[in-house]
Amino acid sequence: MKKPTPPGSPSAGLSRRAFLGGTAAATAFVTLDSQAQAPAAPPAGKAPAAVPASKPFELEEATVADLQAGLKSGKHTAHGLTERYLARINELDRKGDLPLLSVIELNPDALAIAAALDKERKEKGPRGPLHGIPVLIKDNIATADRMQTTAGSLALVGAVPQRDAFIVERLRAAGAVILGKTNLSEWANFRSTKSSSGWSGRGGQTRNPYALDRTPSGSSSGSGAAAASNFCAVAVGTETDGSVVSPAAASSLVGLKPTVGLVSRTGIIPISHTQDTAGPMTRTVADAAALLSVLAGIDPADAATAASQGKAHADYTKFLDPNGLRGARIGVPRERFFGYHAPSDALVEQAIELMKAQGATIIDPAPIPTASKLDEPEFEVLLYEFKADLEAYLAGLGEGTHPRTLADLIKFNDAHRSTEMPYFGQELFHMAQEKGPLTDKKYRKALADCRKLSREQGLDALMAKHRLDALVAPTQAPPGLIDLVNGDHWLGSSSTPAAVSGYATITVPVGYVFGLPVGMSFIGRAWSEPTLLKLAYAYEQASHHRRPPGFAPTADLRLKPAT
Repeated sequence: MKKPTPPGSPSAGLSRRAFLGGTAAATAFVTLDSQAQAPAAPPAGKAPAAVPASKPFELEEATVADLQAGLKSGKHTAHGLTERYLARINELDRKGDLPLLSVIELNPDALAIAAALDKERKEKGPRGPLHGIPVLIKDNIATADRMQTTAGSLALVGAVPQRDAFIVERLRAAGAVILGKTNLSEWANFRSTKSSSGWSGRGGQTRNPYALDRTPSGSSSGSGAAAASNFCAVAVGTETDGSVVSPAAASSLVGLKPTVGLVSRTGIIPISHTQDTAGPMTRTVADAAALLSVLAGIDPADAATAASQGKAHADYTKFLDPNGLRGARIGVPRERFFGYHAPSDALVEQAIELMKAQGATIIDPAPIPTASKLDEPEFEVLLYEFKADLEAYLAGLGEGTHPRTLADLIKFNDAHRSTEMPYFGQELFHMAQEKGPLTDKKYRKALADCRKLSREQGLDALMAKHRLDALVAPTQAPPGLIDLVNGDHWLGSSSTPAAVSGYATITVPVGYVFGLPVGMSFIGRAWSEPTLLKLAYAYEQASHHRRPPGFAPTADLRLKPAT
């Protein structure tokens, strides 16, 4: 999501920030206790400690293919995999002076579901590549089961969705085991202009597993931190502007933001029907492709998915090619998307040289002509659509006393200020509340400007001019310090062109700065997921940058700035 610059700042209006951006194991951590609402702090005078070291984890960095091979051979069972991931979450997610807090709730039925899938595999064979694979999903994705769906807000505790989100139906049909829900920036970080990414009233402050005093970025903060920490095989996040690719980059993950319409949004607590989408957050490009193959699908209840007819693919893993960079034409949009953090730029420069060596043609520079004009109309659109789309979602919930309108949510937060607003307010809620219906001329003009500037005058024009397969740029700078007093401090990122246009983008690990992850984004056109997966996979196979986190208390300043 995007964050407005505070009034009176040098660039008043909008600043760039993606805030959008055993049985005992299954039951001991089902919901947060009330003492975990606020982020933990170390005792006075005591240095923060890393999460206690654990014994080697058998499934560390295991891919979907690895796990399926183990399930096929009999080395693993779905029940056994689920037990191991649940035990790891219990061991690592809430320990130490600075707990990770990436998982907001575990599924009390996960082990029973896994056991049933084992029985089915034995009797009928597997349903597909995700049969028996443990998955974590973001807590704005509805499940009609014993788990909550709250977007991190205490206001929706007890509110019951009428049905699973469409993508949850697809995950269940594919045989995935939904382990639980991940924490997030509350309301996908569309509540305050001074928020701390990864904080929610219900879940507390998620931390970055590479350095526990650093932001996990937002808003799919928990999905990123949990997947990086090997708490699941794969995770699902959601993005409006940066909320998949930003936390993925911050945790050395692959994050894929699909073309809007490839993946259904039905049952996902919304910000914007023109920009929202769910997407994979995984440790490898192959796992992102496997997960996307299940998530993608036409949903009669989400009209945007009709546009994917004939453009979606049943199996995105078929596009993985280690030689995929050979002959590719890749542009470098330096203006606006480079220059805000020199060490990150240096890592991407190394990546560009590697891509050249792999046979890619680099067009440099290749500026997006309208990049500086997107922020204001985007923000206007999001304010209007948030009010309309959220109230439509709330109206579709089951009976209960939960808020039904944005005005109700504002009143709830005011009445529960000590738990919902101890660190920052709800300025964006108030700004959205002032907006009228989607028939307003101001909204319609802003939406038309977004489409024109981001598409025909933006990405489409640039990529047609140079016959490009993709653009590359740093996803963002390394994760900054968590700051609950002043909110996030962000230097820059490259998520907005793909977000506003509704086009596809994927981030991959490109290296580390003082031990902190840095990502590089491949940005494409509409329905370009096959091309982006091919390019990202070829780069990943040539570079192998990802390494698992060490749960260090802070960044390692002994390291060179770009290693």
